[in-house]
Amino acid sequence: MKVTTTFKADYEFQSTNEEGNTVDIDMYSPEKKEHMSPTQLLLSALSACASVDLVQMLKKRKRTVNGLTVVADGTRKDEHPRAFTHIVLTFTVDSPDVTQEEFEKMGHLAATKYCSVAGTLNCQVDHQFVINR
Repeated sequence: MKVTTTFKADYEFQSTNEEGNTVDIDMYSPEKKEHMSPTQLLLSALSACASVDLVQMLKKRKRTVNGLTVVADGTRKDEHPRAFTHIVLTFTVDSPDVTQEEFEKMGHLAATKYCSVAGTLNCQVDHQFVINR
């Protein structure tokens, strides 16, 4: 797997994968920001990775998934490198037939055992689960 990141202007970069897909990145202040920062992309990668596995696990059990949202809330160190020290993933599923017990069990498995992004991080990652009916 390979990704190439190219400087575009000032605090703007673009990453391109081997298939030619791109993502724009910037490091501007919040009032000028148009794209995600690298650390925001890391949180996005974590939540997306866990989401893909969780949805597949629920569908394999023939559960209805009308929607799934994962909020990744990260806390970082004050000093450099400003690594994440703690991340909370809050999973919310829209489903008429998923039980709390199976949602939590599959969510923990998806986010810890199967998610390669989570396996790469060196910080505590906690999980919360909400079901909307």
